[in-house]
Amino acid sequence: VQLVESGGGLVQAGGSLRLSCAVSGSTFSINLMGWHRQAPGKQRELVARISSSGVSTNYADSVKGRFTISRDNAKKTMYLQMNSLKPEDTAVYYCNADLSLYAGHHSSSWGQGTQVTVSS
Repeated sequence: VQLVESGGGLVQAGGSLRLSCAVSGSTFSINLMGWHRQAPGKQRELVARISSSGVSTNYADSVKGRFTISRDNAKKTMYLQMNSLKPEDTAVYYCNADLSLYAGHHSSSWGQGTQVTVSS
């Protein structure tokens, strides 16, 4: 089972990008999912997370009102819509998922990361 991210790139300040994270392979369930980011010289930080149903979401204060996390369980894919991007949003963005391969099983999986660069 792998998490495959896409959608990163270079954008000017004020622009938008949409990241995708697709879960490939067979799973029993895909539970809590989230986006994290790591800027050069900084620790990895949580950006947003979403419950298994998609009903509950949480955001870092720095992205509230600008980023929207969502998921399509039929497609086994999570998204991060990023609007009004700022240079300080520049980082490698990683998706994370709590996967169950069978009932009662839980494992944390990470994507390979996708670079987001916001120019001023």
